[in-house]
Amino acid sequence: MKILRKIAIVLVPFYWILTWLYHRCFDWGLLKSKSFDYPIICVGNLVVGGTGKTPMIEYLIHLLQPHFTVATLSRGYKRTSKGFVLADETSNSEIIGDEPLQFYKKHKNLIVAVDESRVRGINKLLKLNKKPEVILLDDAFQHRKVKVGFNMLLTAFDDLYVDDILLPTGNLREPIVGAKRAQIIVVTKCPPQLSEAQKLQIGSRLKLHEDQSIHFSSINYSENLINQQSELSLNSLKGSPFTLVTGIANPKPLVDFLNGKGLEFEHLSYKDHHHFTEEDIKLLATKKMLVTTEKDFVRLQPKLGTLTFLYYLPITVTLDNASEFNKSIEAYIKGYYSIEAFDD
Repeated sequence: MKILRKIAIVLVPFYWILTWLYHRCFDWGLLKSKSFDYPIICVGNLVVGGTGKTPMIEYLIHLLQPHFTVATLSRGYKRTSKGFVLADETSNSEIIGDEPLQFYKKHKNLIVAVDESRVRGINKLLKLNKKPEVILLDDAFQHRKVKVGFNMLLTAFDDLYVDDILLPTGNLREPIVGAKRAQIIVVTKCPPQLSEAQKLQIGSRLKLHEDQSIHFSSINYSENLINQQSELSLNSLKGSPFTLVTGIANPKPLVDFLNGKGLEFEHLSYKDHHHFTEEDIKLLATKKMLVTTEKDFVRLQPKLGTLTFLYYLPITVTLDNASEFNKSIEAYIKGYYSIEAFDD
């Protein structure tokens, strides 16, 4: 596959032209974007997966829910359903996708919807009896048919978009110039002790405009594993080998964290959003202890039933200057509502 991607570099200029023209047509008004007099925040990236959109969406949910009725809207990647679907107690990952299901199960009173058409999805949400007051668009940076009021662009510390090239050889979905559409750029998955000099260097490399701000976030892994029955300390696994199962774009930070804890494990790595087959489940059912991500857990747990040896490791994100980040979100939403300042 790597060899094929290298060979495909001859196609990169054509992809550049097509994607550049597509976005310029929206900028020039040749293609129309639907505007909504409503607070809509988009969390996205320039690359294919692996930048930490899910924990950032969850950060925003925690920030906004004390003040507003919040909805998330995504396409529901790899779901088997079509059109607009509103999550409810009968939903599973095949109907709405794994990340939307994770949001629904984790956040009480959150409205979770999926639709491949973001315009239709927003219109449907605004017609609900209990309609949301703020909508979070998950992975919609390239979906220009909605004129988003606030764009947040994520890029991973060890894989900055300025170091990449376009598909099919690289992972960029569109030319780097697209970053100009973002109000905030968040460099994710940073080392916890990132120096100010490193931050300035990264900011310089990304060539931000005057109206853009940059923030840096790091991943925090819990010290406890969780399933539907119990919690288990990570330290209790020392000397007890287990199997790590991942179906995410970039499992390296998790693998590095577990190795850093001195734990012994085998790693079964699948593609992002992997659909676990019957053969996969039979193999996993033979393992003594399974540890996975929260996103993978919502796909695996229904297929493995109530087996108590399946756990997930929760994660959160920490922002370097959370109060300023929160104020940026608050300032945008204040254009629509009169609100008190967010808690830091």
